[in-house]
Amino acid sequence: MAIQKLAIDDFLQLAKEHTVIDVRSPGEYNHAHIPGALSLPLFSDEERKVVGTTYKQQSRENAIKIGLDYYGTKMRTMVEQVEEWLKDKQDKTVLVHCWRGGMRSAGVAWLLDLYGFKVYTLVGGYKAFRTKVLAEFKKSYSFNIIGGYTGSGKTEVLHKMSGSIIDLEAIAGHRGSAFGAIAGVVQPSQEMFENRLALQLMQHTGQNIWLEDESQRVGHVNIPHELWKQMRVSQVYFLDIPFEERLQYIVAGYGKKDKEKLINAIIRIQKRLGPLETKTAINHLLEDNFSDCFAILLKYYDKQYKKGLLERKPELVHTITCSNTNAANNAILIANTIRQHG
Repeated sequence: MAIQKLAIDDFLQLAKEHTVIDVRSPGEYNHAHIPGALSLPLFSDEERKVVGTTYKQQSRENAIKIGLDYYGTKMRTMVEQVEEWLKDKQDKTVLVHCWRGGMRSAGVAWLLDLYGFKVYTLVGGYKAFRTKVLAEFKKSYSFNIIGGYTGSGKTEVLHKMSGSIIDLEAIAGHRGSAFGAIAGVVQPSQEMFENRLALQLMQHTGQNIWLEDESQRVGHVNIPHELWKQMRVSQVYFLDIPFEERLQYIVAGYGKKDKEKLINAIIRIQKRLGPLETKTAINHLLEDNFSDCFAILLKYYDKQYKKGLLERKPELVHTITCSNTNAANNAILIANTIRQHG
């Protein structure tokens, strides 16, 4: 079987059905990769460094010889690893890529083809994928934004909406505030966040997409600026829910969390919260008075959110009066508002 080279669009289309194998080093892969790709490094991080240094300081030929020394001992285990990944699949097709579509992917593709797999490689490698990712953020999209003060249950409402949705907080692995770290979830790198987001945008091309209203920064990652600008001029459906209802929602969601982590989160915003409010909030927390603690924090976040809301053009904001945080009911209220304005 002959190895076939694919441009990025065709590669991603086949990637929906077949196993994608990233042969870059573990460090490169762990920093960011094509979502769903499996890591099968041709070289370890240290080996890659040695080969690269030899290439620059000596010659291409010497670098290849050193690379072959490393590769020769791994051939069998690499084939067996791919066999394991594909053991439950009838179609033994794999898509292989490295950084630029050069020697690393060519070498692994040759081995897998020799063994009997159907192999495709990516022209331009991961670099071509990144070019496509960045281009996605410059396209025009039709966004609808679900807005609301902290504790409005916007994420739950988002998942009750009919049509296309993108959950930015899920992609970022963060709930978007100082208290937003999700237990056991490590946030992706900025590059990996962009990769995940771009793939979701590609899946919803030409559709109206529902998003939750977010700050540009979600934990330690940023929504790409071009996309953020589009979000800021999109229609916002603002859920106006009573303070006490939102407070109950927050207490139920955060009241069982580790106190030390909650205190650290309060300390992270102490400059903006002020010394007195910071001290009072922490004391309430230490006394298990979650309601009064979170009431202080909710007032602070309400001010921050209102400031951002006022920066939007008034005609973009549709206020929807809600009696509570019931996500299913509030999704229906949004749908009714759209019909009334449609």
